[in-house]
Amino acid sequence: MTRLAANLTMLFTDLPFLDRFAAAAAAGFKAVECVSPYGEPAETVAERMRAAGLTFALFNMPPGDWAAGDRGYAANPARAEEFRASIETALTYARATSCKTLHLMAGKIPVDADRAAWTATLIANIRLAADAVAGDGITLVLEPINTRVDIPGYFYDRSAAVMDIIEQVGRDNVQLLFDIYHLQVMEGDLARSIERLLPKIGHIQLADNPGRHEPGSGEINFGWLLPRIDALGYEGWVGCEYAPATTTTEGLGWARPYLG
Repeated sequence: MTRLAANLTMLFTDLPFLDRFAAAAAAGFKAVECVSPYGEPAETVAERMRAAGLTFALFNMPPGDWAAGDRGYAANPARAEEFRASIETALTYARATSCKTLHLMAGKIPVDADRAAWTATLIANIRLAADAVAGDGITLVLEPINTRVDIPGYFYDRSAAVMDIIEQVGRDNVQLLFDIYHLQVMEGDLARSIERLLPKIGHIQLADNPGRHEPGSGEINFGWLLPRIDALGYEGWVGCEYAPATTTTEGLGWARPYLG
């Protein structure tokens, strides 16, 4: 059975962040995820999560100054010390919320950067973070993000590129974040890709395309794809990382069969 997690960065945005936990639970979600919980104290976030009876499925390691354009920085050689410090911050929140999956963002690479140097930095930083969180049973996930629409210049935008990094890192607790929307934009052939990559998929996210709205708003046949993912044996959470076309509640009709 598909297990949905509400992405609190993109859903219930008419409410303050801390109030979105209760709203997600009231809508029937059993889990949540978000881009960044770091705007509130870790224990406060954990209290709201527990009060709502929710599981924290995933959040990002500190991604930098999002408003200024940062989308992570793990590949940036000039920010290696900043990245090292971010590991303990992420662990503080993961321990407070019992979250077992963290998304490590590589960041955007300038067109004139030395890609080999950035790749070496990224691999070293992933290994450092993976070793640091392993004792807590935490998995790091890496996400290919489309560079056509959402984040031009992001370090990797194809599943093959991420899988190559994962192989070079050589840590069992580093896996793939398969975002259905991003990979539909960049690659398509979703069902075959998920089947092929399933042993290394640590988390799945969804949105329809085009528009990045809820399932049923675009070209992806989620009525077929989600049962197919179940049949393949995926047992993790599926994060609802989409921008509702109207309001979150009005756009949840597609999810009713999966919500409590």
